[in-house]
Amino acid sequence: MRILLYRGDGQIEPWARDFAAALPHAETVAWEEGASTPWGPYDYAVLWSPCPALLDTLAQVKAVFLMGAGVDAILKFGDLLPPVPLIRLGDAGMAEQMAEYVAHAVLRYYRRFDEHEQQARQGIWRPLPPRDKSAFTVGVLGMGKLGMPVLRTLRQLGFPVRGWSRTPKDAPGVDCYAGMAALDDFLAGTRVLVSMLPLTPQTNNLLDRARLARLPQGAYLINVARGAQVAEPDLLALIRAGHLAGATLDVFRNEPLPAPHPFWGEPRISITPHIAALTIREEAVRQIAAKIALLERGETVADLVDRNRGY
Repeated sequence: MRILLYRGDGQIEPWARDFAAALPHAETVAWEEGASTPWGPYDYAVLWSPCPALLDTLAQVKAVFLMGAGVDAILKFGDLLPPVPLIRLGDAGMAEQMAEYVAHAVLRYYRRFDEHEQQARQGIWRPLPPRDKSAFTVGVLGMGKLGMPVLRTLRQLGFPVRGWSRTPKDAPGVDCYAGMAALDDFLAGTRVLVSMLPLTPQTNNLLDRARLARLPQGAYLINVARGAQVAEPDLLALIRAGHLAGATLDVFRNEPLPAPHPFWGEPRISITPHIAALTIREEAVRQIAAKIALLERGETVADLVDRNRGY
C-alpha cells in the first residue's frame, strides 16, 4: 500500500512519522511541489490545503483523506477535482476544544470581563452590574458534530440556547430553527451569535450588514467557522455604530490577518489566530488509519464529503 501525504504549510514530517508507526506495512510518500517526489500510483492520499499541481495525482487514488473537518480548501477546485471519495476527519479531539473556546468567549462577554479589562487598562476600579442570564440567549449557526457539543456545553452553563441548521434538527433543551426562511427570526432573538457553519456558496457572506443588523442591540458575534462567512466591513461598521457590542474572531477572510487590517485597531474585537479547535495529529492519524483498514476490507466509512452540499 502506498499513501501520499501533503500539507500546504509544508509541516509533513510529523505526519509521515506517525503514519509509518500506525501503518507499518504501508509506504508513505511526502509529496512536495517541484520536488523529485516518487510518482504514483498511490492507494490513498492524506492531505491538507492541496495545490493545483496535485490534482492529477489524486485521480489515481481510492480515496482522499483530509487532515481536518473543513473541506472548503479542496472543494474550491470544483470540477477540476477528480471524482474520488473525499473523507474528512470526524471529531478527532476538536469538539472539546471548540466547546472550551466558545464557552470562554461567551462567558467573557456575559460576565463583562472585556469591559473590566478595558477599565483596568485605564486604572478604573468600578464593579459593573451583572447581566440577566435568563435573557442572555446564545444562538449557534450549525448543529453538526462540532455545533452540538457547543450547544450542550452552553446549556450546562445555564444559558438559554437556540440552534439553526439547513435542515430540521431536534435537540433536548435547544430551541431549533431550520432553513433560510427561519434565519431572521433566529437572529432576532439571539444575544450572542456563534457561527459554526461550513463554508459553501450559500454561506459565503451569509452574515452581511442586513443579517447582522437583525441581531438585537448590543449583541455579540463569535466566529469559529470560516472568515468568508462574515462581511468584514459590515461587521466593523455595526460595531462602531454601537449596534453590536463586539466580536471574538478566530477566522478571517485572509489568513494570517494582514497587518493593516482595521480589526487590529478595534478594541471591541478579540482576535485569535485560527486556534479554536486544532487538529490533534495523533488522534487524526489513528482515525484515518482505522478508516483505511475499513476500506481495505470493503466496508463503508463515516464522514464522507457530499460535494453537492459542500460538506
